[in-house]
Amino acid sequence: QVQLVESGGGLVQPGGSLRLSCAASGGRFSTFVLTWYRQSPGKQREFVASSPTLRTANYADSVRGRFTISRDNANNIMYLQMNDLKPDDTAVYICSVRNLRGQHYWGQGTQVTVSQ
Repeated sequence: QVQLVESGGGLVQPGGSLRLSCAASGGRFSTFVLTWYRQSPGKQREFVASSPTLRTANYADSVRGRFTISRDNANNIMYLQMNDLKPDDTAVYICSVRNLRGQHYWGQGTQVTVSQ
């Protein structure tokens, strides 16, 4: 069983930055595929970024160049550095991991609000 706990959300002005963290417990973190999703009211959950391995990353077009996903395999933490935030980035951000068995685990989400 893997447990995920996000932190780092909050209220920020447009153009600002936030760094989200997702601490994992249980399982072999270094073998996990890590993914950040987000969900806004009335919208479907959407992919934001993933880190299949330590040195690879994938991004949604809407965040590429502004967001950076990273992982600390020694401390079982994944991060999402978000720069140049826009009001459209307002959402609940949710971290997820997939283990080698194909099982998915989800965090509870952390609210990010971008507003004046």
